[in-house]
Amino acid sequence: MKAVVTRVKNARVEIDNRVNGAIERGFLVLLGVGPDDTEATADKMADKVCGLRIFDDENGKMNLNLAAVGGSLLVVSQFTLYADTSSRRPGFSHAAKPELAVPLYERFMAACREKGFTVEHGEFAAEMQVFSQNDGPITILLEV
Repeated sequence: MKAVVTRVKNARVEIDNRVNGAIERGFLVLLGVGPDDTEATADKMADKVCGLRIFDDENGKMNLNLAAVGGSLLVVSQFTLYADTSSRRPGFSHAAKPELAVPLYERFMAACREKGFTVEHGEFAAEMQVFSQNDGPITILLEV
């Protein structure tokens, strides 16, 4: 499982010109699921994302996590994180098939909610427009 986590002041995802999910301060998470991922992988990624300490403390050091700042998550499925870029036209055969990816995408979000966070989301396999006001900008790549 791969994730691109961006610290944001706000973010939203639109489908057919309608807001599907929106947050204020928190993380925009682009989440990719691989063919070997499991529920345990999704839970581990949720732990990593939710525990990530990339918000500034009173001394300006990145030392606070999502809970400490009352942040939320906007999660968007992103199979393109598994792109094979060995040629100029990316291939996506390394991404999990929907029958595996959808339940693990949902498991990741459920695990974040179980930790007490508000989780907004896009729609798996939909044509989406993602808007964010990056904070920093701070963007972290995670893989489990």
